[in-house]
This record gives sequence, C-alpha cells and structure tokens, in this order.
Amino acid sequence: MSATLPERFGENLRKARERSQMTQVELGRLSGVSPTAICRLEAGRREPRLRTLVALAHALDMKASDLIRGIQP
Repeated sequence: MSATLPERFGENLRKARERSQMTQVELGRLSGVSPTAICRLEAGRREPRLRTLVALAHALDMKASDLIRGIQP
C-alpha cells in the first residue's frame, strides 16, 4: 500500500528537520507551531494548513515547495 499525502509530507518534514539538526521542540519554537502539531504532521496524522507550511519552511530556511516535493495525489 502506498503512503498517503499526509504521510509523504510528514516524511519530508521529518527529513528536513533532521537535516537541520533540530528537535521538534526547537522547530516549534522557531516556527510558532506546537511540538505536538509537528509530531502529528510528521506521523502523517494531520495535513498542514498553508500558513503552517510556510512557517515550517521559513524556520527550516527552505522554500515551502521543498517540503512538498515529490508529493502527488
């Protein structure tokens, strides 16, 4: 079974966060997104709103498009 869109986004987010050597708490502090929400996003249990996507990308010093790269319906 293939991964869902939220699961694929979550994997991209986790990889980007780990490349930046940040914890979920650190990313939360920089982005204004709660660590609990980041955990849910990374687990594929939640889809990000546009504002959340942009805030996370900014905190990770990357383009929002990089976080959704390779995600197709």
